[in-house]
Amino acid sequence: MIKNFVKKALQEDVGRGDLFRLVGKNRKVTAKIVSKENGILSGVDYVKSLCKVEKIKYEFFKKDSMVLKKGDVIASFESKASKILMCERTMLNLLQHASGIATNVHFYMEKLKDNKIKLLDTRKTRPLLRVFEKYAVRCGGGSNHRMGLDDCLMLKDTHLQTIDNLEDFIKRSRYKLPYTTKIEVECESIKDAKYAMQCRCDMVMCDNMSIEDIKEVVKYKNENFPHILLEASGNITKENILEFAKSGVDAISSGSLIHQATWLDFSMKIE
Repeated sequence: MIKNFVKKALQEDVGRGDLFRLVGKNRKVTAKIVSKENGILSGVDYVKSLCKVEKIKYEFFKKDSMVLKKGDVIASFESKASKILMCERTMLNLLQHASGIATNVHFYMEKLKDNKIKLLDTRKTRPLLRVFEKYAVRCGGGSNHRMGLDDCLMLKDTHLQTIDNLEDFIKRSRYKLPYTTKIEVECESIKDAKYAMQCRCDMVMCDNMSIEDIKEVVKYKNENFPHILLEASGNITKENILEFAKSGVDAISSGSLIHQATWLDFSMKIE
């Protein structure tokens, strides 16, 4: 999967062919990628795959998930100038994009400190980049929520508008879905959360609920349905995430881990 992805990423940039190859000197060169700011590294596995496809000799001095300091040399490359220059932007894009996400996730994880709660991403990913962006989340210390519509049945508010009887729907779903499939219900009030648990779902998402309301849901769950998992989502920020974590939920999810991440600044230098 990674190999095909990086080949397509490179092809997007190369198009019908790199024009530099027609006019530039094609001597053997050495290049390095340098970090111009602090952060968490991600994207190494993808750049290594690209180098293998293009037969570029490489050496990475940092691994995915490692801390970066401004001025750190991340990797060095050796090949014909045409190869390295053709791959330069694709390499940087992969590393900068993924490292930006990993760094953003790391900041959230730092707020949680020693709390054992799970920090989850969402499906709010750029089209065709979901696997790549969720990989970056893991590099930053976060965990993945579902990868798509096929690995967990989540009943959001829009789904619930089409369901007449939630209890009957969940019962029927158990017979049709694969045995290991979990069912999660999105709830926006204490009443809805209690009802979802009474309908025997596996997980309840407390969506856009106040911390006080979530604490009430946690209390009810612990007293009546201790096996059900609780997830908090909506309006989660670096400033308030610890308060949500202290509410007693099992996980916190936030789309901002990915869509609010800013690329790290890296550059390539030819030696």
